[in-house]
Amino acid sequence: MLFGGAETEETMNKIRTRFAPSPTGKMHVGNLRTALYEFLIAKHEGGTFMLRIEDTDQERFVEGATEIIYRTLEKTGLVHDEGPDKDGGYGPYVQSERMKTGIYMKYAKELIDKGEAYYCFCDKERLASLKTEVVEGKEITVYDKHCLHLSPQEVKEKLDAGTPFVIRQNNPTEGTTTFHDEIYGDITVDNAELDDMILIKSDGYPTYNFANVVDDHTMNITHVVRGNEYISSSPKYARLYEAFGWEQPKYVHLPLITDENHKKLAKRGGHSSFEDLLEKGFVPEAIVNFIALLGWSPEDNREIFSLEELIREFDYHRITKSPAVFDIVKLRWMNGEYLKAMDPDTFYEMAQPYLEQAIHRDLDLKKIAAMVKTRIEVFPDIAELVDFFEELPEYDPAMYVHKKMKTDQASSLQVLTEILPLLEAQEDYSNDGLYQLLSGYVEKKGCKNGYVMWPVRVAVSGKQMTPAGATEIMEVLGKEESLQRIRRGIDLLRSISAEEGV
Repeated sequence: MLFGGAETEETMNKIRTRFAPSPTGKMHVGNLRTALYEFLIAKHEGGTFMLRIEDTDQERFVEGATEIIYRTLEKTGLVHDEGPDKDGGYGPYVQSERMKTGIYMKYAKELIDKGEAYYCFCDKERLASLKTEVVEGKEITVYDKHCLHLSPQEVKEKLDAGTPFVIRQNNPTEGTTTFHDEIYGDITVDNAELDDMILIKSDGYPTYNFANVVDDHTMNITHVVRGNEYISSSPKYARLYEAFGWEQPKYVHLPLITDENHKKLAKRGGHSSFEDLLEKGFVPEAIVNFIALLGWSPEDNREIFSLEELIREFDYHRITKSPAVFDIVKLRWMNGEYLKAMDPDTFYEMAQPYLEQAIHRDLDLKKIAAMVKTRIEVFPDIAELVDFFEELPEYDPAMYVHKKMKTDQASSLQVLTEILPLLEAQEDYSNDGLYQLLSGYVEKKGCKNGYVMWPVRVAVSGKQMTPAGATEIMEVLGKEESLQRIRRGIDLLRSISAEEGV
């Protein structure tokens, strides 16, 4: 082996998985699920989780994308044991750096020597002229092995002349190839479908498929997790392993992730990347929990898991073949459950920017955060719940009518008018003090709490739904603002009464 540390019986039997993203932009949820499953497979068995950066496709490279990969893994808690920043003896862990060592060309030439690969000098014009064939109902373009038949002398002359070339895999055209997947079982394909795929491109860089095989073997990877769109490429991988005489890793192909309309989740969708979800107010723990269930289910019907619990429970044999629906409604619910369980100080720290954006007055934002904590699913929900603290909205006086509370506009006007002087004389504007005052009025009047609290809450909030009760709201607003809003409520109800001739 060209790369890798000294192998012992323990390291040979130990599970080693790798997350091998390409630095091409934001982290798509499909990539994050792959990383999560690779992490869980390794950690469930006490194995090693590796990060490998696959940057051989220089045309798609995006500046800053590598930093996004690191940042995403850090925020999700998927801590890698080995990688570009953690040498475990199998480096380099960046493919462009590995290429400089000559590893890919070395193994490509080994296949040429075995007759399992060959130099191809065909230009674009000739390749464009190749005919397509229909194989099992599918139209495919198959390279005609033209350059396979060049003599060693002809190959040498072209190489000496500097003729541009690629190196192609020499696949059989007859018979079948079978490979095993841990989820889908044995899959057999016609060798007629196996094009002689390019291993080394004309720029000297390895193709994604070839580099994957070489790196996975030399890094001693035992389990390869990827989307089921790669199943069609797997027979070519299998033939490469066979050509080298290498043991194949266990393949785990994951089901497709679809949107609510059962179409493949678009990479440019509004919630298709981890960073998109963070920007929409979801927390990393909920995102990880939700993504874990996109294709995997535990033995029971449980849905809320910490990362530590996922490590204990995760059995990749329970991954389904059926497409997994990215249900944003379910993710919102799950995120709400995480917010409810969150430490109050942590919640306030995360909610504070949203509160400050909605409320510019000098109010106790920490108390308002406590009010909304169990009532939101994502942080942007805060604005609509608390905007009345900033300014009393224009509201319909019909809101004072509440059948369950047995209130109407006339009774509400009476209640607000009678409690106004009590509230004006009240010095203690704490929630307890205000509640005690209004409860005393309820008892004296011989009515139910809601008969009084409902019109007060409408008057101080101007909203049908609020994150807290009347006295909690008044405590935050303070005496002056609370009285001002109640007086406005009285004026509104009086004007309605006057219009109706009451």
